[in-house]
Amino acid sequence: MLSLIQLQRRGNSPGVFVHFLLAPLFHYRIDPNILTAPRVRFAPSPTGFLHVGGLRTALYNFLFARNMKGTFVLRIEDTDRTRLVEGAVENLTETLRWAGLDFDEGPGVGGPYGPYIQSERTDLYRRYAEELIRTGKAYYAFDTPEELDAMRLEQQRMRIPPKYDRRALKLTPAEVEAKLAEGVPAVVRMKVPESTTVRFEDRIRGTVEFSSDRLDDQVLLKSDKFPTYHLANVVDDHLMGITHVIRGEEWVSSTPKHVLLYQFFGWELPEFAHLPLLLNPDKSKLSKRQGDVAVEDYRAKGILREALINFVALLGWNPGDERELFSLEELTREFSLDRVGKSGAVFNVEKLAWMNTQHTRRKPDEEILSLAAPSMLEAGLEEVAPGYALNVITLVKERMSVPSDLATAFKYFFTDPEQFSEQSRKKNWRPETSGNIEAVAEALRDVDPFDEGAIERVVRETAERLDVGAGKLIHPLRLCLSGESVGPGLFEMMKVLGKETCLRRINRGVRILSEESLASNG
Repeated sequence: MLSLIQLQRRGNSPGVFVHFLLAPLFHYRIDPNILTAPRVRFAPSPTGFLHVGGLRTALYNFLFARNMKGTFVLRIEDTDRTRLVEGAVENLTETLRWAGLDFDEGPGVGGPYGPYIQSERTDLYRRYAEELIRTGKAYYAFDTPEELDAMRLEQQRMRIPPKYDRRALKLTPAEVEAKLAEGVPAVVRMKVPESTTVRFEDRIRGTVEFSSDRLDDQVLLKSDKFPTYHLANVVDDHLMGITHVIRGEEWVSSTPKHVLLYQFFGWELPEFAHLPLLLNPDKSKLSKRQGDVAVEDYRAKGILREALINFVALLGWNPGDERELFSLEELTREFSLDRVGKSGAVFNVEKLAWMNTQHTRRKPDEEILSLAAPSMLEAGLEEVAPGYALNVITLVKERMSVPSDLATAFKYFFTDPEQFSEQSRKKNWRPETSGNIEAVAEALRDVDPFDEGAIERVVRETAERLDVGAGKLIHPLRLCLSGESVGPGLFEMMKVLGKETCLRRINRGVRILSEESLASNG
């Protein structure tokens, strides 16, 4: 039979007061699904844009929950008031939704264990801190910042590891009460047991052990009465019934403190899984110094959410075979913590670009057009007929890296080229080229229907009549029509552009390129 603590731990408590007022067991109605379905959480601090490492943590929690038919919780950990950024909460939630990571409980969604913003739960943390003091697991400390600095300097001088020296424990209960009554600023520190091995099982790293002698008496409640991450995190994970804590490797060293807190309260431990670090190509920790790290940066560059999710999923996890391209639904079916590795994962932007190209090409033409619409408006292409734009997409889709390429790399489909490739002009434009291209234009006037087969036939017949290789016409034609030296098939491109546009651009191109060629040779 489950204890009251376990019942609340698994999400069946009527409220936080279970630790202060015990109730008979029959007051609890047990949902049998709760006993097997996991509850996980993503708990970011609202200090700016969502880091790609945070996106991976959120993704793995989401995939684990969905794969196991569990619950994905979003909790905002905003107790460090010095680092808050206005609008960060809204940005976090919007970015998660953009990525397709819909949370089941959290800000704006609600749920049975709210509120889900820690600054709205401060009374709760204070009460649990007081409980630890009553049971001798924590104590008040009144040291000033100057005293703490002096303590650290002395420890550095003596070459001993920096730790709080527990001078506050020398105060008598009467002295503590007097200082509290006087309003002397105080923090609450956990009392770490001496000479104890703190052990926990990690789903990724196996058994992890720490000597308690290496642990500091962590501050749990600051002098402003706000909790530190450690107390709020443990209390909320317990009260919200979190069964699996999936987070970054940087929290491994904090976990023994959390394990001790669970033990102090007599609570059941969740399962821990600490994800490997994300690394720059030089194997240093991923940071903005070497490139973009915010999800917002990649969105702005036109990276699709499908590509970013696919890419981030493979930074530490593998499917067990050679597959690289996954949809979110496929990842959900395949994901397992058993296939998350310990080694750091290199963030390869070239690989991300490749994945984005693959996911772009998988999309229906109509969706690509919808995604490209903002960049087309920005480029002044608001008058483009959707039907014509879809024809362009069908032709160039296999050459697109991002949807916005439609308004940049392939802008020449919508406006006459503003400039011509100098390299191509020098390579392909000769004194006789103008006359040859004018001959092609003349022959094209009578082509009807203006399709790729008829266009190709006319170009090749003109080449034979002029006794030149077809390439002597094809490359200059492409240059006149697009300003580029490469692109989709010339004859297919000409069909999409239409006869009127092709003839106009050929005439214009011959004039401009002839002048540029003369100026260059003169």
